[in-house]
Amino acid sequence: MFRNKEYVLAVIREGGFSKAAEKLYISQPSLSATIRRIEEKLTVPIFDRTTTPITLTDAGREYVKRANEIERMERDLEQYISDRVNLFAGEIKIGASSLFSSFILPKMISSFNKKYPSVSIKIFENNTKNLMRELAVGEIDIVIDNAVIKNEALSSVLYASELLLLAVPESLAVAPELGDFALSACEVKAGKHLEAKYAVELKSFIGCPFVLLNSENDTGKRADLLFKKHLLTPNVLFRLDQQMTAYNISSTGVGVSFVSDTLVKNIDSSAAMRYYRLKDAESARNIYLYQKSNRYHSIACQRFVEHITKLSQSTE
Repeated sequence: MFRNKEYVLAVIREGGFSKAAEKLYISQPSLSATIRRIEEKLTVPIFDRTTTPITLTDAGREYVKRANEIERMERDLEQYISDRVNLFAGEIKIGASSLFSSFILPKMISSFNKKYPSVSIKIFENNTKNLMRELAVGEIDIVIDNAVIKNEALSSVLYASELLLLAVPESLAVAPELGDFALSACEVKAGKHLEAKYAVELKSFIGCPFVLLNSENDTGKRADLLFKKHLLTPNVLFRLDQQMTAYNISSTGVGVSFVSDTLVKNIDSSAAMRYYRLKDAESARNIYLYQKSNRYHSIACQRFVEHITKLSQSTE
């Protein structure tokens, strides 16, 4: 009954019979007939054809769940055999936000490929929620993210730590006494912001307009937590999805944004911006490499995680 499971899965993934048939390079009548035969073996329908768009029955949902599990096990077995035949060859699919895929992944990939040139790497950019969903179903192998994900189905390895800073345009008026605590991008790149003596209170900037990220984003979530912690109500001009976008808007002089030192270390230092470290412990966070637990990880994936964590430790 699972012999032609890919037909059922294609209908779900493509959202209908016509697109699934096109994806499978078969006619729609042929696809429908194949699924009918599967339903006859099950003795119950998989799809409720009275709804628009078509939906799964209870039995159909269970079938799809099992079919996905079998498909994953097949992929794991294929990868296991491939590893034994072609040692250190293969493909790694890595998911990350646009920030990490722009600033962190290129260095990782360059270093790894020098040691393992026969391994190809594909990058998938998305938000945390979508990346974790794709990781859970096996569409990607590794996710690099700074969000803390508590899920027994996922395992994590610490890659690095980072600090959230306030990015403040030089044209924006702030309290004169903050002058001694302001840091340039060059000073952040030199690690000067790691010295606790430069830490300031968030309330010192409450008179400024803010450019924040949405609460689904870890940076936005932490910013909201800090305002709530200090009983502050910020003047929010924008709520955005990407940290880089928030920074770019801030750099035009519009308002203050929360940015990671990871971003500051990788951008042009010429922007008329100043950076401030916050006293709050919540401004510190980790970057993790996430993988799905209880599944086979290719030798290529294992070597990638080992290589990157060693590389991170050597640069600390």
